[in-house]
Amino acid sequence: MVSRPALSYDALSDRARARLGPLLSYATLIAVLAVIALPMYWMVAGSLKTNDEVFQRPPVWIPHRPRFANYKDAWNAAPFGRFYINTLIITFFGTGIKLINAICTAYALVFLKFPKKNLIFIIILAGLMVPEQITILPNYVTISDIFGHNSINTYQGIIVPGAAIAFGTFLLRQAFLGLPKEVLDAAKVDGCGNVRMLWDMVIPMSRAAIVTVTLLVAVQKWNDFLWPLIVTNEDRMRPLTVGLTYMVNREGNTQWGTVMAAAIFVIVPLLVVFAFAQKLIIQGITAGATKG
Repeated sequence: MVSRPALSYDALSDRARARLGPLLSYATLIAVLAVIALPMYWMVAGSLKTNDEVFQRPPVWIPHRPRFANYKDAWNAAPFGRFYINTLIITFFGTGIKLINAICTAYALVFLKFPKKNLIFIIILAGLMVPEQITILPNYVTISDIFGHNSINTYQGIIVPGAAIAFGTFLLRQAFLGLPKEVLDAAKVDGCGNVRMLWDMVIPMSRAAIVTVTLLVAVQKWNDFLWPLIVTNEDRMRPLTVGLTYMVNREGNTQWGTVMAAAIFVIVPLLVVFAFAQKLIIQGITAGATKG
């Protein structure tokens, strides 16, 4: 009878670690998912509850009689149709201006030669460290000088002060640095100018990074609250975020089922976009990450 050699301690440890590693990874992912998903579930469940169930102790995790009328009440409590139109306009044009600014600035920083280019890039990065609250007064003075009293309750008053984008410029610069130089040099030899180079070569090869910047900027514009709150004082110009807060404050609304239903109106479009674009977002963020 042939006896099997006993497994060494190190071999057992290696096997145990090989099995334990994936388990710890899955456990971590489940914990992170729970932290993210739990507030979302609570909001969705709360949007179907009566006010008594919202405040009931112990908490009611599943509504006994789902109240879908909360969504109708929320829609009728404020002009959400107008809020959606305002938000779509602000998001579309605000994102477009920021994206054009980021692409052109990143292209100049990578492919054009001019004095103090690195210093300018450092100044742009410094803009990431400036809190939004500090820029409110300078932005308000600036748009008042440009548009006068017509800056209040106007799309240009909401959109123009947010035209600069430091993070998008940084992300696209890193992506442009990772493009194959041989292809770009060959295009220059063939007589490709800067505009054609940007449109026909750089943008198609940086599609993932550009889509990522577009989505991140669109989310930021969609969720923007403080600046639209300052430059709007009428329902006809309020975006969703400001309109939701104003609805709650104006009505003195304590029907939290209705409030949560209204909050779902705000976040559902973003969830749909991220569900379809998550792969492009990951690719874009990691594109050029090793380039400096």
